[in-house]
Amino acid sequence: MIRRVTASGLFPPPTYSHASIVEAGTKLAFLAGAVPLDARGEVVGVGDPVRQAERVIANLGEQLKAVGSDLAHVVATDVYVVSSDPSVLSEVWEVVEASGLSGGPHSSTLLGVACLGYTGQLVEITATAVIPEEARS
Repeated sequence: MIRRVTASGLFPPPTYSHASIVEAGTKLAFLAGAVPLDARGEVVGVGDPVRQAERVIANLGEQLKAVGSDLAHVVATDVYVVSSDPSVLSEVWEVVEASGLSGGPHSSTLLGVACLGYTGQLVEITATAVIPEEARS
């Protein structure tokens, strides 16, 4: 259902693919940014991008579950981190790698940004996922 592509003429990416191909007729879910909020709407892990990334992945998992999908069926993400320090971006990416998102590996962009929508928020992930055939039956 999902074909991951790494272009042979480009430097091989470490834990993501250059593109993901999904056949026409497949149902896709385009998810809003998953954020590090708990059930009460409070930011989890203020000042700690790794803890926030873990919460964002958990929240993304809940979003995916609500549409009949899961982390393994994500085809693309954008990972936003409030930092200009590559080592902080790498720490967040390690959480993404450990989550099962990069198991595809999916296509992804990791970005350092100036700020995000909630006070104290350091991480946000948007995603596109395939809804598996069995979930649509």
